[in-house]
Amino acid sequence: MVLQEVYDFLDKVSPFELQEKWDNSGLIIGDMSREVSEIVVSLDVDDEMITEAKEGTLFVVHHPLIFSGLTQLDFAKYPSNLIEKMILKKHSLIALHTNFDQTHLNTYVFEKVLGFKLESQDPFVCTAKGEWNYKELLKLIKEKLDLPTLKVTGKKEKITSIALTTGAGASLIDEVQADCFLTGDIKYHDAMKAMSEDLMMVDIGHYESERFFAEILLNELKVLPLLAIISNSKNPFHIETMNEVE
Repeated sequence: MVLQEVYDFLDKVSPFELQEKWDNSGLIIGDMSREVSEIVVSLDVDDEMITEAKEGTLFVVHHPLIFSGLTQLDFAKYPSNLIEKMILKKHSLIALHTNFDQTHLNTYVFEKVLGFKLESQDPFVCTAKGEWNYKELLKLIKEKLDLPTLKVTGKKEKITSIALTTGAGASLIDEVQADCFLTGDIKYHDAMKAMSEDLMMVDIGHYESERFFAEILLNELKVLPLLAIISNSKNPFHIETMNEVE
């Protein structure tokens, strides 16, 4: 298949026109007329993946490698260092970001991973109603998302509604109509605002809440006459305990 054919297929799966104005989903690197040897699906692209991939590989990722206009290509710095290596190996790169959040990722994590019943969904916020105990809810989240620790703002012993946005969704606080909001990358001042407005927030991690992107998309790509594989990009963060540091 040529890149244009794969791009058109992905556009049907999750239309690029749904992306936010600030986003850069779609073609990042490549030539639409160039043959694709295989597809690698991942949350992000990194140096190790590029090194190991065959020439002519198409990477389909969640996070765009280029978010805004580049004023220079300094190949000693990110992301230019990765772009150079991809160009030399005739790699291609397509991103499905905020469009995929709306069509697939949020509902998948909410229903399939965490097991909540979707009551309503705004573009980026999934909501469920029911009754949850504080400790039981946190235990469920830790187990399902494989989180060793949780940062929590506020505490409600009885929770009757839960909202979720994968990735970094704290900017959507004003749109959340729930007792508890699950999202990642919660900043200090987001937490202060939530506390003042009696909104319980749980930081479920950016990587941890979006790492399901590849398995969701791979299932869609199975109908193509082209090998598609998952390459799990590494979480840039790791947890250090005092014993490990010592």
